[in-house]
Amino acid sequence: MNNKQILSRLYNDYTKKFLSKIIIAAFFSIFVAGSTSSIAWLLDPAIKKIFLEKDQTLILIIPMLIIVAFATKGISLYLAKTTMIGVGEEVKKILQEDMLKSFIRADTEYMENKHTGKYISNLTFDVSMITNLLTTALLNFFKDSLTLIGLLSVMFYQNWKLSLIAMIMIPLASFMARTLGKRMGKVTTQATEKSGALTTYLIEIFKNHKLIKIFQNEDYESNRAKKYIDDLKEKNKKIGIVFVRATPIMETLTGIMIAILIFYSGKLILNNEININNFFSFLAAMMLAYQPVRTLATLNISINQGLAAAKRILPIVDNENKITDNKDDTLLQLTNGTIEFKNVSFKYNKDINGPVLNSVNLKIEGGKMTALVGHSGAGKSTIMNLIPRFYDSFSGDISIDGNSIYKSQISSLRKNISLVSQDTTLFDDTIKNNIAYANKDAKEEDVIEVAKLSYADEFINKLPDKYDTMIGENGVRLSGGEKQRISIARAMLKNSKIILLDEATSSLDAEIENKIQKAISFLTKGRTTLVIAHRLSTILNSDKIYVVDNGIILDHGNHKELINNSKIYKNFYEKQLRKD
Repeated sequence: MNNKQILSRLYNDYTKKFLSKIIIAAFFSIFVAGSTSSIAWLLDPAIKKIFLEKDQTLILIIPMLIIVAFATKGISLYLAKTTMIGVGEEVKKILQEDMLKSFIRADTEYMENKHTGKYISNLTFDVSMITNLLTTALLNFFKDSLTLIGLLSVMFYQNWKLSLIAMIMIPLASFMARTLGKRMGKVTTQATEKSGALTTYLIEIFKNHKLIKIFQNEDYESNRAKKYIDDLKEKNKKIGIVFVRATPIMETLTGIMIAILIFYSGKLILNNEININNFFSFLAAMMLAYQPVRTLATLNISINQGLAAAKRILPIVDNENKITDNKDDTLLQLTNGTIEFKNVSFKYNKDINGPVLNSVNLKIEGGKMTALVGHSGAGKSTIMNLIPRFYDSFSGDISIDGNSIYKSQISSLRKNISLVSQDTTLFDDTIKNNIAYANKDAKEEDVIEVAKLSYADEFINKLPDKYDTMIGENGVRLSGGEKQRISIARAMLKNSKIILLDEATSSLDAEIENKIQKAISFLTKGRTTLVIAHRLSTILNSDKIYVVDNGIILDHGNHKELINNSKIYKNFYEKQLRKD
């Protein structure tokens, strides 16, 4: 999109609905302009009547009128700014809601393309730039344009010759602003990148704090932190310098203008073409015009900042998911819950080393347990992630009970699937709310029941606040085994037909693993279950086991069959025995 299209989009989507408030702010701007102009104009009768003619009748009236003018300006400016502050916060809210909605609904692959810190920078830094464009810059345009027109009217009223000289400053200031605006857009983009890098680094510090401690890298990370902060400081410093670069130029121009005006006014006064009261009124108007001229001259900078930010944000808001429902998709109705892969191939967009899965064919029988075994990176987790359509296959088809998942509504597919992963994900909330996340309509007794079945109830009741205990960011206040049991309880509460277990017992010791195996047996009873496990002891009773290597299914069968017929599986098993 070009700049004109971006401005049109921002108006239609974000400011149009607040047009009435913007008009109110513009209305108050008229009073600001009128009162500012009247201050300059009042100096004419003040000097003429009071100081030159010594007329005592106006000695109280004119000062009172000046007080009224300043008060009107202050109140009007306050009302205009507070109105636009309200509009600004509403616009910011809508922008952030649109971005967060896009993030929440985005495909998994889209969210993995960029670090979280960069998205956070877009959500904060860039949104502020756009809000400034749509509110502060807009108000300044109204207010200062009207004020400048009013003051120019006073100046022309007093003397048109002096006014023409003074107006030379306006095109000079505009030319300078246009040059600075282009530079500001570039520097702001660089600052946004540095802000995103700092936020990214900050998240990494929080996430890997224990790692920093154990490897004693505090000094190393402190130096890295200093570099990120220094880089951002330099970019922000550049923004500030570019922004104030107009000041010496404007001050010099103003000085030159005043000098020329005083010289030329002296000539006019000597020729009786202008009176001293007219000159001082004109000079006051010109001095008051300095602020709106300067603001309007630098307005281009704010516009460029906002446009640069919009170019980064609007693509996020407009992001269209690749994984979506088609018009003819139907509700997925499960009977047995049998899942079948037919010639499925898959590769990640960022993967340049060929497919992760290559013509995979497998069948996960409904109501039974199927396991995947293989080396790390063999493609087991990818197979699992394709079932709920976190990703879509490159070719081939996946069906459940004979219905292609690619022709079924995504909500009806995911409604029937529960996932328990080795990377347990929890919210910074209570234990009760984390379990109930699977079913927002669940009653408290339902939450307690699944907690008992997953053996989570054992440690929950030992906590001071029991089920109302806040567990911290991603369950930081809980052990790995405790987090895993909450995750299993959450899956139980969903009560879905299909269960996906990705290394579900990887964080558990032998005693807890035994309990969890019982819980998993209850969770998976009569349900279609796909299990990934490095510890073969957890899958010996699986109805079918598939051996995966380099994205290919090499062997399949039950444990006994594979021990007899698969060298790879037998090798896996013997290595496990030696470890145990």
